[in-house]
Amino acid sequence: MSQRARYIMIGGFLGAGKTTTVGRLARHLSDQGLKVGLITNDQAGGLVDTKLLRGQGYATEEIAGGCFCCRFNTLVDAASKLTADSKPDVFIAEPVGSCTDLVATVTYPLRRMYGDAFTIAPLSVLVDPVRARRVFGLDEGGTFSSKVAYIFKKQLEEADIIVISKSDLIDDPQREELRAVLMKEFPLAKVVTASPRQETGLAELFASLMTDEQARRNPMAVDYEVYADGEALLGWLNATVTLKSDDEFDANTFLKKLATNVQGRLQVAGVEIAHFKMTFSPDDGIAGELASINLVRSDYIAELGMELDEPTTGGQLIINLRAEADPASLMESVKAALDQVRSSFFGLQAVLEHEEHFRPGKPVPTHRDA
Repeated sequence: MSQRARYIMIGGFLGAGKTTTVGRLARHLSDQGLKVGLITNDQAGGLVDTKLLRGQGYATEEIAGGCFCCRFNTLVDAASKLTADSKPDVFIAEPVGSCTDLVATVTYPLRRMYGDAFTIAPLSVLVDPVRARRVFGLDEGGTFSSKVAYIFKKQLEEADIIVISKSDLIDDPQREELRAVLMKEFPLAKVVTASPRQETGLAELFASLMTDEQARRNPMAVDYEVYADGEALLGWLNATVTLKSDDEFDANTFLKKLATNVQGRLQVAGVEIAHFKMTFSPDDGIAGELASINLVRSDYIAELGMELDEPTTGGQLIINLRAEADPASLMESVKAALDQVRSSFFGLQAVLEHEEHFRPGKPVPTHRDA
C-alpha cells in the first residue's frame, strides 16, 4: 500500500443504499488487512448512519451542519483526526444524500491541495432503481418535484461509476431498460448493477474503487439557484427519544409499528418520503447491539435491517426523516405517531430528548475548481 491514503466517496440520493454499501466495502477492505476510516455527513447531527457504522466497529467521524462541499475544511480535519487515531489506509466518505457537484467542490480541491496525502478513487453514485425508473418516466408512482429531481439527475451526471443499487428489486427487463436510459443520459459514466444487501455485484465495483483513478474532465455546470431551491423543498428531521418501560417490550415490533404509523400519516398528507430510518440501542443489551429500520419511499414497506434477539426495558431511539414536505409537519407526524404507538405498549414511556427540523440552506462551497 502506498503511503498516500486512498480517498473513496460513495454518493447517491437519499435512500439509495449508501450506508449499506459503505459498510460492505469497509468489511471487504478490513478482511484484506487494510485499516479503514469512515466519514459520514449530514445537514444535522445525530445520524443513524454514524450509529450503524460505529456499531459495526469502524472508526467513524461525523460532519454535520452542511454538505462536504460547504464543510471542506472540516472534512480535511476529520480525515486528519482519523489519521491520528487509527492511521487508515483508506478513507470512505458518505456525503449528504441531497448533495451534488462533489467533483468540483471536494475531490478536485482535495487532489489539488492534498495530493501528497491522498489518491482519489472514481466517484461512484448509487441509484435506487425503483426511484430512478419513476424519475426518468419509465414507471408510474410517487416521485419528486422537478427541482428535487434536478439534484437527483445532477448527482448521476458527475459520476464516474453509476451503480444501479438494490438491483434485486426489479426484474431483468426493467434493469436493462433502466441501464439503457442511464447509459444514454450519462455516456461518460460506467454503469454497473449491484445489490449491497444481498452482497451481489460488489466485487467489480470495489475493485474499480481501489485501483482506478478519477476521470479528469471539466466539472459539470450547476445552477446553484435551482439546486438551492431543490434542497429547500426537502424537510429534514432528526430526533432522539428515550424509551423506558417497567415491563420488557419487543423493540423490533415497536420500530415496525412506529415506522408504519408515520408512513400512513404522511401518505394521507400526500408527502413523498425520501428516506426514513431509525435505530434503537437498548440500555440492557450487549455493547453495540442495535435494532434498525429503513423506509426509502412513501409506498414502500418499512424493513428491519438489524434486530434485537431479546426484549428490552428501554434505551435510545434515533430518528432521521427526510421528505419533500414542511419540516414542522414532519415533526408533528412523528410526535403523534410516537404517542399513539407508545400507548399500545403497556407501561412504555417515551421522552423526546432532542429534536431539530428545518430546510437545508443554500449550498455555498468552500472551493470550486474548474
